[in-house]
Amino acid sequence: MSADNQQERPDVWLGYYIAGFVDGEGSFHVAVQKSKNVKLGIQVIPEFHVSQNANRTVILEIIKKILGCGYIKPNHRTRLNDRSNVLVVRNHNDLAQKVIPFFKKYSIMSSKKYDFGKFEKIVSMIGNKCHLQRNSLKEILKIAFSMNENGKYRKIKYSDLIKHLESSETVRQN
Repeated sequence: MSADNQQERPDVWLGYYIAGFVDGEGSFHVAVQKSKNVKLGIQVIPEFHVSQNANRTVILEIIKKILGCGYIKPNHRTRLNDRSNVLVVRNHNDLAQKVIPFFKKYSIMSSKKYDFGKFEKIVSMIGNKCHLQRNSLKEILKIAFSMNENGKYRKIKYSDLIKHLESSETVRQN
């Protein structure tokens, strides 16, 4: 591609820049928590995050504008020394219709692409209401716990969630 063509297509170069930036500073994550407010007692929340130092928040604003969704907030409010901000996308439709298509077009290059593939599968399963069926929720949890270094940073254990699902089934049958 000639230099003239590069200037005519800044959207393409910006897309690849964002994919590279997210490859280093972003994550595709599925939050999991027990909740009495959902059918099976376990809530799964797919999230896309990308963070940056507060003095470079303009990058997050550009990514938010290009994706057309999300919100920017302080990253770790409880850590006084963390001055970073994070762009967060949690809305299911935004994830399915904006974030995932963007990263399918502008691919992640590192091993993070495997987490993206798992994330895409979970978002699709939730879109198909699989999280409302016990066995499908177990599959979603298994996939989610295999992401981001096999869930080593999670506060809740996979085995505890499975026990919770099985015990709530026993209670429902009685």
